[in-house]
Amino acid sequence: MHDTSARTSPPEETDLDTLYQIETPEGIDLTAQVAGPVPRILAYSVDLFYRSLILLALGIALLVAGNTGIGLWLLCSFLLEWFYPVVFEVLRRGQTPGKQAFSLAVVNDNLTPIGWGPSIMRNLLRFADFLPFGYFTGILSMSCSRNFQRLGDYAAGTVVVYREPVAKTGELPDATPTPPPRGLQLADQQAIVSLTERSNVLSRARQRELADLLQPVTGLSGDDGLRRLHGIGRWLLGARKPKQSKATATTDTPEHAEAAQ
Repeated sequence: MHDTSARTSPPEETDLDTLYQIETPEGIDLTAQVAGPVPRILAYSVDLFYRSLILLALGIALLVAGNTGIGLWLLCSFLLEWFYPVVFEVLRRGQTPGKQAFSLAVVNDNLTPIGWGPSIMRNLLRFADFLPFGYFTGILSMSCSRNFQRLGDYAAGTVVVYREPVAKTGELPDATPTPPPRGLQLADQQAIVSLTERSNVLSRARQRELADLLQPVTGLSGDDGLRRLHGIGRWLLGARKPKQSKATATTDTPEHAEAAQ
């Protein structure tokens, strides 16, 4: 067995990933990528900018109405502050204009579309996340939470995820197809195929963790075990030959073969 402890991981690899996974009562695995504090702050800034523009335009339009205009402006300001995100989240599949700009969406913690009750709950509790100033409590809560949930998310049972797919899963890892060992159980085959198909979705650290769980199958651990599982997975998916590089494919063309003769 090769010693992999001294190997350094590439800079893009992390020990943690931001995947949020649940299993439905029907046994279907659902996966989403949760959004951290930075994109959520940027999305909130965009929404704040839009609300400010609306209030500015209303203020200018209502100047001629005197005290009545001031009262209407204050009422509109209240409605925009508390119900602007609620209306968009419920009617626009969890996306305010700011969240849509950064491909974010609010969903229930079981990844179902958010409804009126949870949306109102999470937005009414924004005043608690704002304390003592500048959303300090909300940012602290998101930074300490595994799924980046602020207090309103905890109370409403919601998470903020990326609406776009986490990654393309059609490309299989570059590994030499390897026949599986004799007597490989069906459950182990399914697990290996799933790991191979999702190699572009899971972080390298998570893949190594899963590969270590299948060490009794491969007899290897770490990157060596992961490469072995990728090879078995490609074999189970029907691949029997290793991938050819473009340079190799070019030299195999009829023109090159004729020139070699």
